[in-house]
Amino acid sequence: QVQLVESGGGSVQAGGSLRLSCAASGRTNVMAWFRQAPGKGREFVAAIRWTGTATYYAESVKGRFTISGDNAKNTVLLQMNSLKPEDTAVYFCAGRLSPVYDEVDYYNSGRYSHWGQGTQLTVSS
Repeated sequence: QVQLVESGGGSVQAGGSLRLSCAASGRTNVMAWFRQAPGKGREFVAAIRWTGTATYYAESVKGRFTISGDNAKNTVLLQMNSLKPEDTAVYFCAGRLSPVYDEVDYYNSGRYSHWGQGTQLTVSS
């Protein structure tokens, strides 16, 4: 059973930057970040496929967030720049052990089998 542990959340002012980290206890095929704001559903943020190192982003974070990582160390990072109050949410790391064959599955939380406990990001205006 692969376990995921996030770190790096906190509070920041609008326009600031923060980096989240997620460490997996075993190998994965895809790792991703989702977020959930109060009263809202879980929303896709970004994903990285280790094979070929392809990355995927939600439109709302393109150009501001960067997902990267080290497959050999089972670690994924989310660098968040130009943060906005609407980025405030609990951020969850997710992992998938099997390959993705349909690109839409990267964006679907139901296609990930392993989840971290979440880390809070608060962006103040």
